[in-house]
Amino acid sequence: MSFSKETKKEMCAAQVSGQEELRALVYGMALFSKVFKPDSISLTTECHAAAQLYSQMVSAFAGVIVQTNVTLTRKGSDGRIFNISIPDSGDCEKVFELLGHSADAPNLRINRSNIDEESSLPLFLRGAFLVCGNVTDPEKDYHLEFAVPHMRLAGDLCRIISETGLVRNEPKAVRRKGSYVVYIKESDVIADLLTYMGAQMSALEIMQRMIYRSIRNKVNRQINSETANSNKTAAAAAKQIAAIEKIEKLKGLNYLSEDLQELARLRLENPEYNLRELGEALNSPISRSGVNHRLMRIIEIAQQL
Repeated sequence: MSFSKETKKEMCAAQVSGQEELRALVYGMALFSKVFKPDSISLTTECHAAAQLYSQMVSAFAGVIVQTNVTLTRKGSDGRIFNISIPDSGDCEKVFELLGHSADAPNLRINRSNIDEESSLPLFLRGAFLVCGNVTDPEKDYHLEFAVPHMRLAGDLCRIISETGLVRNEPKAVRRKGSYVVYIKESDVIADLLTYMGAQMSALEIMQRMIYRSIRNKVNRQINSETANSNKTAAAAAKQIAAIEKIEKLKGLNYLSEDLQELARLRLENPEYNLRELGEALNSPISRSGVNHRLMRIIEIAQQL
């Protein structure tokens, strides 16, 4: 089962208490389904849990009879599409009016009277997500979206999400294949929004993935930094050894002062040592900067030769 379907299944198991929360949930599911008209109300989904929830909630809210049709999407698989409809046009009109909509309205917009209570907004967004939402597996990417059937409805949804106080900027809607997609990309905002809509476990999984990626990126940066430092050390050592070998070939190491001779021989014997290790290995240990100063003198002598 996909991460998005698991998330919806978790939301469907979340509690609904009171008539106002029931109204908000039913409203979110009905309004964002592709068919919500005075004479026709139906919802199509691949999520069995969402189909069952909608059927139960609409019946409990309006006392109407619903009908469920199931279509197999592929032979030999459990892929199914559920269509839940209200077959009686009179019952459709009843639900339409109970949710405060009029057949005379030119555009389908969110009726705020259905989500006046503070506890109603999370249920309304949960209903919308169950019908037209999708969240990407955090193993792959951070992306949550609502595919809304109408432009003005998408704009209303952007404002509603912004009013939760969970987003830094109001989401935008883009046109895609006949729908208006309202999307969010920030991982922390997605986790907060899922928690708000009743999917705490899915939100926790996203947060765990965020922490894992943060640690992994930190480790990678450290490894890259250490690799870069190792490369610099190796390049510097190669230059120093080349200078020492040049002096040895042309003049012999006795050409150098005693302090430089000791360091030169130590460098030839230990090409992997960094400056600190070279300084500590001398008979009279010196600092890293002292070693660097002596090696620069050796390189200058080699250049003069």
